[in-house]
Amino acid sequence: MKKRWSILSAVLCVALLTGGCGTGSKNDAGTGKEQTFSHETREGNEHQSNLDVLQPSAYGNVQGLNLEKGSSISIIGRGSSSAYWKAVQEGAKQAVADINTNLGYKGNDKVKLVYSAPETENDVDDQVNILDEELARYPVAVGIAAVDSGACEVQFDLAAENGIPIVAFDSGTDYQNIVSMIDTDNTTAAATAASKLCNSIGESGQILVIAHDSKSTSSEEREQGFVQEVEKNDPNVTVAEIWHLDDLDAISKEINADSSEKNSQETADNVQKAEEENADSRDTQTAQQDAIKYLLEKYPDVKGIFATNETVADLVVNVLDSMDKTTGEDRIKVVSFDGGEDQMKLLEDGKIDGLIVQNPYGIGYATVVACARAVLGQENEATVSTGYTWVTKDNMNKDSIKKMLY
Repeated sequence: MKKRWSILSAVLCVALLTGGCGTGSKNDAGTGKEQTFSHETREGNEHQSNLDVLQPSAYGNVQGLNLEKGSSISIIGRGSSSAYWKAVQEGAKQAVADINTNLGYKGNDKVKLVYSAPETENDVDDQVNILDEELARYPVAVGIAAVDSGACEVQFDLAAENGIPIVAFDSGTDYQNIVSMIDTDNTTAAATAASKLCNSIGESGQILVIAHDSKSTSSEEREQGFVQEVEKNDPNVTVAEIWHLDDLDAISKEINADSSEKNSQETADNVQKAEEENADSRDTQTAQQDAIKYLLEKYPDVKGIFATNETVADLVVNVLDSMDKTTGEDRIKVVSFDGGEDQMKLLEDGKIDGLIVQNPYGIGYATVVACARAVLGQENEATVSTGYTWVTKDNMNKDSIKKMLY
C-alpha cells in the first residue's frame, strides 16, 4: 500500500523570473553557510524568498522550459504526511503551474505532476514499487528522494534505457547517472547544529545522536557532519551513542541482554513487536520511544540530543516529557532539523532549543526545474543548494524567519 496523490495541475500564482543558468550573485546558500531568507517577496508569490536563495538562481524560475503539451513529471518522496513533505509537494506543484502559465497550456495540454510516496515514511520496498509503477507510465522525467541510497539501481537502469532522466532530491543515491542533486548542505548544516548544541550545554558533557534512518544519504550526512564538528572543535563533549530509528532489532537484543535494567524485558518485548511483519505504525512509534528511553537510562548524564528530522524530534520530546526532562534542572537540551508547525510550538514552549530549518518548498520547485531542463537537453548543475538557517525562540517571530517555515 502507498499514499498516492492524484495528478496535479495548478494555475499561475507567481510572477516569472528571467535568467539563465549562471550562478548569479553569491550568497550563503551557495557556499553552504547558514542562509537567512529575505522577507521581501515579489508580487504574487508569498514563497518567492524560498526561490531567491536557490543556487544557481536559474532553478528558481521556469524561463525557457518549453516542455511539450501533456508532458508528465513524476516526483517520489520519502513521505507525504509531515509538514516537510507537504512543502516539497507544494513547491513542485507551483513549478508545474508556472510552466503551464508561461506556455499558455490549458486543459489536457497542461504539463502534469504526479507526487507519490510510501504510506509509511522511509519504507524502502514501497518506494521501489512506486518507482516501478511510475516508470510504467513513461513520464518524461522522475525526481526521487531515495529512502535507501543503494536501492533502485535496476529501475534507474530501466529509466536510462527509455530516455527518462532521474533527478535526486533531499536524499541522494549511489547511482552514477543522476542528472542533478537538489538538497540542503546537510554536512554543513549539521555542523551548525553541533556547534549550537555544544555551546548550550557549556561545551562539556555527553550527548546523543538520534537519526531518522541508517540508509539515506541525508541521515548519513547529518550524522557525520554533526560528529565531525564535535570531534574537531569540542574536545570536552562526547557523543555517547548514535542510534537510528530503523535499528530496532539490534537495540531489542541489547535490552534483552541487560537483564539488570528495570523493566527491560517489557521494553524489549515492545521493541521486538515492532519488528514483526504486521506491526502497525503505533507499535513502531511505541518501540522507538521505548528505545530512546532505554538510551537515556543507559546514559544518565546525557545533557543534549541531536535529532536529525522532525519525526525524531517529536519522539525525543515525547520521551523527555514522560521522564520530566524538558524543564527544570534535569532538562536535556534538544536541537533538530526541520521547521514545521509542531516543531515551532515545541520551540516556543522551550522543549526544543534550536532548529535547522531547511527549504523544502525550494527543493520541490528546483526538482521540477531540473527535470524539465534534463528533458529539454539543457545542462544541469551537479548540485543545487537550497539553503538553511538556524532558528531559536529568540528569532522565530522575525518576518525573515516566518517566510521559511512550513
